[in-house]
Amino acid sequence: MSRLSSENNLIRIKESPRVFNRVKILLTLMIPLAMALMAISSINVALPTIESAIGASDASMQWMLSGYALVFGMVLVAAGRIGDLLGRGTVWIIGVTIFSLGSLACGLAESPQLLNIARLVQGFGAGVYNPQTIGMIQQYFRGQARAKAFSVFGLVISASVTAGPLLTGLIIRMVGADTGWRASFIWNFPLGLIGVALALRWFPFETERRRRRTRHEGGSMGTRLDLDPVAIVLLAAAVLCIMLPFILKTGPAFGLLALAAVLLAAWLRWERSYKARGRQPMVDLSIFRHRSFTHATAISGMQFLGGTSVFVLVALFIQNGMGASALATGMLGFPNAVISATTSILTGRVVLAKGRNIVILGLSCMTAGVILTAGTAHVVISHHISFWWLILPLSLIGFGNGCMTGCNQTLSMVEIPPAEGGVAGGVKSTVERIATAIGNAITTAIFYSLVSRGWATALMSAYAAIALFIAISTALAVFDRVSLGRGALKPGQR
Repeated sequence: MSRLSSENNLIRIKESPRVFNRVKILLTLMIPLAMALMAISSINVALPTIESAIGASDASMQWMLSGYALVFGMVLVAAGRIGDLLGRGTVWIIGVTIFSLGSLACGLAESPQLLNIARLVQGFGAGVYNPQTIGMIQQYFRGQARAKAFSVFGLVISASVTAGPLLTGLIIRMVGADTGWRASFIWNFPLGLIGVALALRWFPFETERRRRRTRHEGGSMGTRLDLDPVAIVLLAAAVLCIMLPFILKTGPAFGLLALAAVLLAAWLRWERSYKARGRQPMVDLSIFRHRSFTHATAISGMQFLGGTSVFVLVALFIQNGMGASALATGMLGFPNAVISATTSILTGRVVLAKGRNIVILGLSCMTAGVILTAGTAHVVISHHISFWWLILPLSLIGFGNGCMTGCNQTLSMVEIPPAEGGVAGGVKSTVERIATAIGNAITTAIFYSLVSRGWATALMSAYAAIALFIAISTALAVFDRVSLGRGALKPGQR
């Protein structure tokens, strides 16, 4: 096993003369994490120019938005399992390489069909390397160092989702519409190559080689590499059948939800029987016995059901309803990102002692911020004042999100063994991706159904649904606090 030095942030690998720096490992992991998240949010700004540049239809535009997220969600758990078995650093490099090549292909695409295929490749690559990020933090960091690492993780999530549209808007403004949308994809390619180069230099591959050698020699993990392919197919198909109806938003597609229930039941039964036969299931269902993991996953899943739609709806409100530019939309979210990132770092210092209290505080602020944003939008329309006043309540949402993200991620993994970090991270991320797809479908449906009554009415109604989802998440967080205490540390450790 590796020995961690909290004094100098170094990892010394047993039986190896090399010393690895945890800060460098974390930096390397965060670069592609930011790229994957910006690829989700930034395309919203580029879509109008893509539509005019390559003649994309409405159906093609929908798949440009949703295809990435769909493939991303389908491969997360399987990729986490493969990384846990074969070595997370190696699988991470493969994923980043695929994502980078997909990004280059997006920027060079000359037709909507090629762009959609490239977006699917992008999503596949992102889904491969994202669970390795969580697994490697779980593997190479301990205690307060892990809490700080997950606070940086939360910082990157908060900043990237908001920075993506702003950066894309700036690129399009600087170099022009046709070249700008292409550049917004292509810049990921050299950045991804830098990430791979840093990984080859800084990742502790000795640990992965030693784990594979132990498995081959008949260690505790056995001599057989068991990827559980039946479970991989069953779960991927179930995720597809859950997400696809909310992406397509057509009546017949919702019939897939019944098939999804059958597939999930089959997957659960298969995993139980697979373990009973002495094999290693893709997901050892015993991870759900860790209440810190199941509670945190439920909390974030419910929060993602509403929270990820906040800026989607604000963008529709000020761009379509008030005629604002894409750049203005990005600027509107900038203070939110700064506050969220700063809060995530600050809360990382006390998450082990008071993490559950901070999660409750964060969710409460998010609920209040959503309600105040809806009220401000009404005032903006009715009194003809500047939409820039929306910055104030959106900043409160940013504060709440900063409290929530890193703390909840740290608490979710506190009982998970490092050997299962990738698959556990994949499970939690899959729940969040599914919740995002469902939440976006529900809230945008509410919004568009009421636009005829006024933009403010549409936004207020959709935000009422968001506030309800986050309030339920807050109630789950209160239950978690009552059940498990205020933080990850036991009373004698405080």
